[in-house]
Amino acid sequence: MYEVEVKVVLKKGVADPEGANTAKTLRLLGFDDIKNVKSAKTFRLFLDVDDEDKARERAKEACDKLLANPVIQDYELKVKEA
Repeated sequence: MYEVEVKVVLKKGVADPEGANTAKTLRLLGFDDIKNVKSAKTFRLFLDVDDEDKARERAKEACDKLLANPVIQDYELKVKEA
């Protein structure tokens, strides 16, 4: 069994309205030292496969088919035994 942490982020240059609104609200709450916020999504996948390479391969397939939009998002994978 393997656990894959998938972090999905917007590509450089893509507008991040959620991050911008969060930064604005934090400044309104007195966090004047926060100048920018970038949003990201994290998924944890648990795969019942025999090896790390297979876990990485299946996680990439999940990202390409559903978890990330390749036009505007990038993703990072961290694989470990569960």
